[in-house]
Amino acid sequence: MTQLASRQANLGTETAFETLAKAKELERQGKSIIHLEIGEPDFDTPLHIRDAAKKALDDGFTHYGPSAGQLELREAIAKHQTERQGYEISSDNVIVTPGGKPVMFFTIMALIEEGDEVIYPNPGFPIYESMIRYMGGTPVPMQLNEDTGYNADVDNLNSLVTPRTKLMIVNSPNNPCGSVIPEPDLRRLAEIAIDNDIIVMADEIYKDMYYGDQEHVSITKFPGMRERTVILDGFSKSYAMTGWRLGYGVFPDFLVEPVVRLMTNSVSCTSVFSQMAAIAALEGPQDSVGMMMEEFTKRRDLVVAGLNSLPGITCPEPKGAFYAFPNIKGTGLSSEEFAEKAMYEAGVALLAGTAFGSFGDGYVRISFANSQDNLREAIHRLETIV
Repeated sequence: MTQLASRQANLGTETAFETLAKAKELERQGKSIIHLEIGEPDFDTPLHIRDAAKKALDDGFTHYGPSAGQLELREAIAKHQTERQGYEISSDNVIVTPGGKPVMFFTIMALIEEGDEVIYPNPGFPIYESMIRYMGGTPVPMQLNEDTGYNADVDNLNSLVTPRTKLMIVNSPNNPCGSVIPEPDLRRLAEIAIDNDIIVMADEIYKDMYYGDQEHVSITKFPGMRERTVILDGFSKSYAMTGWRLGYGVFPDFLVEPVVRLMTNSVSCTSVFSQMAAIAALEGPQDSVGMMMEEFTKRRDLVVAGLNSLPGITCPEPKGAFYAFPNIKGTGLSSEEFAEKAMYEAGVALLAGTAFGSFGDGYVRISFANSQDNLREAIHRLETIV
């Protein structure tokens, strides 16, 4: 029998999709499930974006395109990022990918060799650790602490750095915690990266999803960081386009050609008619983003208040994204036990904190990308298991 390559044992997964499949099977069997597990906005893609895709199909944008992406889209992204970041970004540094994950994958593939160390947030998006291990790297968790607002203790971060440290991953706003890295902490992270010649991947996919009057601050704001930082961004969250598979990276000069070559060797290019729709997303009306965040604010407040009313559960207020990360240690249940009981006894699909790393033990992630009525019902159902 053919044996798989040994490296396959190092490949992790994203539990959200596994949980979704289990929940769908329970629904098929007739059980009522409230979905709080999957990380995607529950809104439709705005009409003008859908119309642009239809027009692109009719106009013949159905063939191969450049591996780096359509020039028109790369120019639109460069303009958008220039306006958001506050410094000039060239389309030459933009690579369009089928979703945000390839930016992670290609960055780690291009940089990490056996034994190289990568500092990454934990709890954090599980594909970070999975890709690091798959490429033979050593994942070094940067613990996000509840008592510091689910942020790392930057004063002690130097203790994680060794001569083998090659890459640091930062994610703000954060999945799964909904936390935002304060600007002074970002500055310190930048200093550490520069002092130790570390490349940074800044996952900014939730950059449009802040609550209140907060403004997005990128680590590239600080001197010396633009030339050592990969910005990961995309269209999935801001424009409710998860199924379109449209992401992009803004890469420093030395990584552009290697990553374009990885695109050519793997997926060839990103869907061209989808890219034309992405131009409409960036250049068209932006009111849908604000409307979405207004609704998410109401849902966040509802979920936080509801969770804090349950015995044994405490929930800090998320500052960004659309996730709550409540502490469930007071229930006496482990993260996995709580998630299991929530699904099979209460009919609420959510994720164990350990799906996001070992430091997620004692927590669960709740995506409040669902209606207010369903969120109220979910809180009511969870009350039956605590």
